[in-house]
This record gives sequence, C-alpha cells and structure tokens, in this order.
Amino acid sequence: MKQEMMEIASQRLLAPRIYEMTLKGQLVKEMSVPGQFLHLRVPQNDLLLRRPISVNDINHEKGTCRIIYRVEGDGTRVFSEMQAGDKIDVMGPLGNGFQLSDIHAGDTVYIVGGGIGIPPLYELSKQLIALGAKPVHFLGYASKEVMYYEEEFRALGETHIATDDGTYGVHGHVGYLLAEADETPAAVFSCGANGMLKAVEQKYLSIVENVQLSLEARMACGMGACYACVCHLQEDKTGQKSVKVCDEGPIFPAGKVVL
Repeated sequence: MKQEMMEIASQRLLAPRIYEMTLKGQLVKEMSVPGQFLHLRVPQNDLLLRRPISVNDINHEKGTCRIIYRVEGDGTRVFSEMQAGDKIDVMGPLGNGFQLSDIHAGDTVYIVGGGIGIPPLYELSKQLIALGAKPVHFLGYASKEVMYYEEEFRALGETHIATDDGTYGVHGHVGYLLAEADETPAAVFSCGANGMLKAVEQKYLSIVENVQLSLEARMACGMGACYACVCHLQEDKTGQKSVKVCDEGPIFPAGKVVL
C-alpha cells in the first residue's frame, strides 16, 4: 500500500449521481489484482474520513486507473465537483481482491453484480479473458435510468441484465437471471448488496467449489486498525469471532462470513 497525490485525467457522468473518474500516477504500477479498492481523501478539512472506492479498470500502458462511484453524501459530492487536472490524495491499493489462480483457459465464469457493486467486476472480467476464460455477466440495476457500462460489459462477453422496476431487461433482481442460467460454471464471482450475495451463496455454495463474494461495508481507516467494518464468521456459533472487511476482505469465499 502506498500513497500519492494522483492527477484526475478525466471525469464524466455515467448516470444520475454516478460518475466515472480516471486517475493518473505512479500508484497504478501497484495495481494488478481485481477487486481491490482505493482510499481517497476528500479535499475538505471538515471531512476527515477517506472514502473507499473499488478499482474499475487498470491500464498500465497509459498509467491510469478508473473508479466509478455514486454521490451519496458530502464526500462523494466534493469528488463529483473536481475536474481534470485536479490532484487527489489516494492510498492503495487496499484489500485482498479476487483470486484467479484456479481459473483455467476454457472455464466458464459467472460474474454477478448489482448497483454500485458492479464497477470492480469490469477489471475482473478483462483479466478472466486474458486467462482464456469465458465470463458471463449477470448485472442488476434499480432502473434503466441508473444503468451504466452495458456496452462495456457486452464487449467483453455474454451479458444479462435485470432491473428492479422492469424498465429494462428482466423485471426483478439478479436472482431471476440466475434462475434461468442452467450451466454449472467453474467459478462464480459476485459483488453487491448482502441480499444479492446471499442469493448467490445459496444457489452455488454446494455445487461450485470456487465462489468468491465481495462485501460492501462502511469503513473508517481502511487498513484494519479501527474495527469499524467487521463481520462474523459462519463457523463460529458464539458470534465472538469476526474478520475485517477492509484488510481481510473485501472478498471472502462463500460460506465463510455471515452475510
């Protein structure tokens, strides 16, 4: 983990309140594992806590990376008002990321994402393709209005989309898409809200050995020191044992933590 004042190369609005920011700097050289996140300092003195945002795309040739975030409070609002050429204090990459060592050429891999949990799955899909695997995307959004990156994911492989209100694709949550998927994949990787992760775990835990879930959690330090982002272990019936999402996660094998 390192720290750098990275330069904002570009920023654009993808959908209402959802922005894509491209960052440039030496820190990109440290980025290689999909699913890790960056810890960004808000350039405003009264907002002390950094904001964790997952890495959406890594481009070593250009020395850039992308993040996608949704404006939900003062911190992300400040981010959205920044412009190309501005500098931002970035720590990272943090977290353990998706493990691809068991993926082989020819494997079919299901990628399941929902809402603002979708961004890190783009870099994951790129790296799976580089390994010769076949990613199949199952993406869920609240509505057509807040959809983003459909064309980008379709360019990488087979893509299925659901919306909660039925304005695009299948009407309902991602579980409806998975219900129609009759293949048993070599692996399943998922990122999103706990309800979606539970559905993925229930469907695939007993039939697919390699199921990895990326948890969303509120964080403070982002480095495992403050214990603000703990979750409990399924195997511990006492409820006393826990793991930290920031440094021991955010990605865990299915069946490990209580969702």
